[in-house]
Amino acid sequence: MSLTPAHWMPIALLLVSNLFMTFAWYGHLKFKETALPLVILASWGIAFFEYCLAVPANRLGHQVYSAAELKTIQEVVTLLVFAGFSVLYLGEKITVNHMIGFGLIALGAGFVFRG
Repeated sequence: MSLTPAHWMPIALLLVSNLFMTFAWYGHLKFKETALPLVILASWGIAFFEYCLAVPANRLGHQVYSAAELKTIQEVVTLLVFAGFSVLYLGEKITVNHMIGFGLIALGAGFVFRG
């Protein structure tokens, strides 16, 4: 596979969009005393920026990837972002079982791109 901007730009956009979405979905876990309606509104606001990146990522990406490949890329990126987020932001540990499970998902993703 070539590494033209048409190939890596959607991946870069999906990476950044997943940073926003991970904060929208899980960032509030550090603020358990904050009222749930406020957390929902804040998460919704953060998710807006995720959509502003994910939609163009998929629109651009569909020029060189199938929809199944784009979804697979998004899932692998999500796992990578989430693993980093859970360790660095939430202070949780990634266990051997997590790594094995994530690895099996990545292995499955590899089959999507076999051609």
